[in-house]
Amino acid sequence: MTTPNHHASRETIVILDFGAQYSRLIARRIREANVYCELLPADTPWERIAALHPRGFVLSGGPCSVYEPGAPLAPPELFESGVPVLGICYGMHLLAHQLGGSIIGSEQREYGPAEVERVDSHPIFAGLADRNKVWMSHGDSVGALPPGFRLIGRTETTPVAAIANDHGLIGVQFHPEVAHTPQGAQMLRNFVRDVCGCRGDWTPSNVIEEAVDRIREQVGDGRVLCALSGGVDSAVAATLIARAIGDRLICVFVDNGLMRKDEGTQLLAVFDRELHIRVEHADARERFLTALAGVEDPEAKRKIIGRTFVEVFQAEAARVRQEFGETRFLAQGTLYPDVIESSSSHETGNAARIKTHHNVGGLPEDMPFELIEPLRYLFKDEVRKVGLALGLPEGMIHRQPFPGPGLAVRILGEVTEERLRVLREADHIVVSEIKRAGLYREIWQSFAVLTPLRSVGVMGDGRTYANVLAIRAVTSDDAMTADWARLPYDLLERISNRLVNEIPAVNRVVYDISSKPPATIEWE
Repeated sequence: MTTPNHHASRETIVILDFGAQYSRLIARRIREANVYCELLPADTPWERIAALHPRGFVLSGGPCSVYEPGAPLAPPELFESGVPVLGICYGMHLLAHQLGGSIIGSEQREYGPAEVERVDSHPIFAGLADRNKVWMSHGDSVGALPPGFRLIGRTETTPVAAIANDHGLIGVQFHPEVAHTPQGAQMLRNFVRDVCGCRGDWTPSNVIEEAVDRIREQVGDGRVLCALSGGVDSAVAATLIARAIGDRLICVFVDNGLMRKDEGTQLLAVFDRELHIRVEHADARERFLTALAGVEDPEAKRKIIGRTFVEVFQAEAARVRQEFGETRFLAQGTLYPDVIESSSSHETGNAARIKTHHNVGGLPEDMPFELIEPLRYLFKDEVRKVGLALGLPEGMIHRQPFPGPGLAVRILGEVTEERLRVLREADHIVVSEIKRAGLYREIWQSFAVLTPLRSVGVMGDGRTYANVLAIRAVTSDDAMTADWARLPYDLLERISNRLVNEIPAVNRVVYDISSKPPATIEWE
């Protein structure tokens, strides 16, 4: 695994993950306080943890009981380090258990909303009311406090809801990281900024400065090849690298003909006219259409698109090497959630593998490149902030997620040039109307789906037999779950009228009101 080149001045909070479903949220909340943090598995060797020079620790929740055989424990060195520690739920139990207190099984499991009452002052509650709504999810509770600790918070059913000592060790039974704890973000901010003493300098400008230094150190006088997909991640990664090494970055845009209306043209224009970054344009539209001819199965379409992309990209990479000389590095837009998933599944040795190309199939692992991943330790919202700070257009930065296989998986059945034309126009109408209504940023994804169905209609005095088009719009935080968006009826009416009036091939429009689960966001 490639290890980050940490600047000695970077203030880091380490979160040890004991299997909590909310661990990522802890990291997100700390980053929102402009403090850098890393989420590591609970069994991470202490040497690796210490190498980060943490300013503080957070012990996450988890499904275990501290008395279960084989229950994970915090490394003893952590409590001997003299660094502040915040234990959350199971993390609080570890704090109490490992420092001489006791844990008991609660008579009544507490799950859901509660109100914590502050019974003693502490910096973690600074600026908050004496009573605060919190979210509980626990069976065990702290029975006896460890020596030197005092009670600082309680609820009606949990007598020990928050504890602390005078050396920066704190435990809370509730979950400050979730939205159901309204003041939880402030509590975490109080911990990292006031208790741990972090300055809060994890800002886009500092991220850019550090990334540029790291890229220059890794690349030296070499060249970097970067595949542009049209998405946010590859665009921001390319712009960061260009700032670091200038024209020694060579971008390749494989135009598969499956993108949204004018998307490829806009991408090339932004990189050429606004960012002044050279892009090699591989026009492979006919090649992809030929490969997809007659194919209806969605999985087969994905595999064909993935295989064709690899073939085209490999040919372009060979041409670039022949034209520009030795090119050692390949850039990709790996984000921190990808790193977390690799680590949490104990596949840390594979964390530097070529990333799957947005569900398409990925680049082969034996390509002769060394990876460069400038976004490796950023969440998606941080990538967007960095992109804006780099000068990328807001329309590109806040573009909704788009599947790697493109419009091919929004056309149910065979992909043809005519069906692509119909869907491209329909998708443009859906998105433009949602933007006009001011809802684009509130919706996770909004798009049109061309079904294989045809229906009878009447237009003017004539009978029509044309395509049925579906509209899909969902709200979500992370795409793991999603709910269908309650779009206003007048907006749906405008979209439907435009689709039927402006696209002769469409005479009926339906709206998808399925949530995920049981449905998926995309139809294929």
